[in-house]
Amino acid sequence: MKVNIREYRDSDYDACRALWVELTQHHRDIYADQSIGGDDPGAELDSHLKDPKRAKTWVAERKDSVLGFCSLIVEYGSGEIDPVVVTKSDRSKGVGTALLQTAIEEAKSRGMRSVSIQPVARNVDAMRLYRRLGFHILGHIDMTLYLSSKASNWKPGITIHGEEYVYYNSRYM
Repeated sequence: MKVNIREYRDSDYDACRALWVELTQHHRDIYADQSIGGDDPGAELDSHLKDPKRAKTWVAERKDSVLGFCSLIVEYGSGEIDPVVVTKSDRSKGVGTALLQTAIEEAKSRGMRSVSIQPVARNVDAMRLYRRLGFHILGHIDMTLYLSSKASNWKPGITIHGEEYVYYNSRYM
């Protein structure tokens, strides 16, 4: 699929907010938790766009329709790609790959030694894409002790250093 990658414009706001809501719903579905993102899941985009560490944001478009977006966050000379959002109907069609490659090239052009990405643990498709694009070095792992007596919907996850872990996402606790 041929897509055009270009820098974000203020006129993309509504389309990107709708994509953010769609991503939040995807996280709600994979975690079976409809409270993720709160009552206004698109509001987080406003905070993201105001983040002074956000160096650039790109959108993927086809025929003037925004299919996805991603941003490069810069701190201490390193980069983080966050978020990477692609509308459900256009996933697995190269849109995310094109966005990621653009962000990676920008990081290289800025002379960065590394660029990282932090997918939610249950987003297996995203993790597989990132791995294919070379993200195979584990830098940091967030570990959490769940203190609520509320029943959880965690699922068995991965083994690291011989220890078993379950999946969840601390952003939405």
